[in-house]
Amino acid sequence: MLTTRFVDGAPNWIDLGTPEIDGAVSFYNGLFGWQFQSAGPDTGGYGFFRLDGRTVAGGMQTTPEQGPPSWNVYFKSEDAQATAKTAEQAHGSVLAQPMDVMDRGRLAVLSDQAGVTFGIWQPGATKGVEAASDPGALCWVELYTPDIAAAAAFYHKVLGLETSGVPFPGGTYTCVNPAGGDDDSVFGGMVPLAEDPAEAQTGAYWLPYFEVEDPDAVVEKAQQTGGRVRMPATTLEGVGRMAKLADPYGARFAVIRSEPRG
Repeated sequence: MLTTRFVDGAPNWIDLGTPEIDGAVSFYNGLFGWQFQSAGPDTGGYGFFRLDGRTVAGGMQTTPEQGPPSWNVYFKSEDAQATAKTAEQAHGSVLAQPMDVMDRGRLAVLSDQAGVTFGIWQPGATKGVEAASDPGALCWVELYTPDIAAAAAFYHKVLGLETSGVPFPGGTYTCVNPAGGDDDSVFGGMVPLAEDPAEAQTGAYWLPYFEVEDPDAVVEKAQQTGGRVRMPATTLEGVGRMAKLADPYGARFAVIRSEPRG
């Protein structure tokens, strides 16, 4: 379960890069009730999506040179410099060298052995998002990758992550948890890219899931406000009801009403 009791290797931040921040703010306000608050005049337009007084994500307007519209997942590290070096040794890449973000923390942008982009956040004054697994907040992350074994080895070496197989109808799902964690610390999964035709067309990436109370209503609202349905609302026994969406600018995400554990 994703929580704000951040441990090394667990997701602790997420942000949106979009070509039109005002349009994105309007879209996500309609879906989740988020409000957008500027991080200040010296942050290049970066700001925070907030819900009920808590920060649930970041976001900023980006150019095509900075990459396509996307949600970017960050994982906690106590030493961003060391993590970046380890990623290179594990056949990944450093896309943005570790840098200080004022007194907030230290940031790096990396890619794994398959070219999947992800971020590292070394906490300073900002520990991470202020809500997780609540309605309107990040609750799960899922890696679509061409090679599960290679991905598991990479993230174990770089972030200490551990994997385990869980049977479900039609196959086995690979769960991910921080080093030494138990079942309650599982925060995501890995899926073979070839097993999902929709994902295979767009390539490997980390997909964020946001908890919602009514996935069908969110899907309908997304369609009404320029979003695209990538997978209609679907119930998976023992997991919940979920849907995959893209915002009006192409950033991919998913929503889920999780079934109560146990």
